[in-house]
Amino acid sequence: MEFLNSIGGMAIGLMGASLAVLLAGIGSAKGTGIAGEAGAGLICEDPSKFGKVMILQVIPGTQGLYGLVIWFFALLRMGVLDGTAFDMTVTEGVRYFMACLPVAFGGWLSAIAQGRVAAASINILAKKPEDWAKGMILCITVEFYAILALLASFLMLINIG
Repeated sequence: MEFLNSIGGMAIGLMGASLAVLLAGIGSAKGTGIAGEAGAGLICEDPSKFGKVMILQVIPGTQGLYGLVIWFFALLRMGVLDGTAFDMTVTEGVRYFMACLPVAFGGWLSAIAQGRVAAASINILAKKPEDWAKGMILCITVEFYAILALLASFLMLINIG
């Protein structure tokens, strides 16, 4: 406990907010990269499909945005952005830390999974262009779980004392 007290509650809360934006951003970078690699191959063969490929590539990037939203909201709730920051207890800091974890890990893992689904959807676009929307629906199914992680973090943050 002495170690945690030496760090302080604010630092622990800031670590949670940082993890939210960092892990969700890493997942989005990885997911959009996976989809982008698949899309680049198709665009070389058929440049007219660029618009649809770009839509499929962008979808895994939303998790990074969700992490940024939670980072911003956590900093706002901790008073960092408006100058009302207070000397937070370790318990309060841990609450903020824990509230940021769902979007951190949910965003990280779902973005990578969604990137893989988007890459497979680009294969649908290559072989059956008329069915490309089915691939989008598959991507959106993964998005649902990223949204649940965002909602969990948001609800926990608004309910911290």
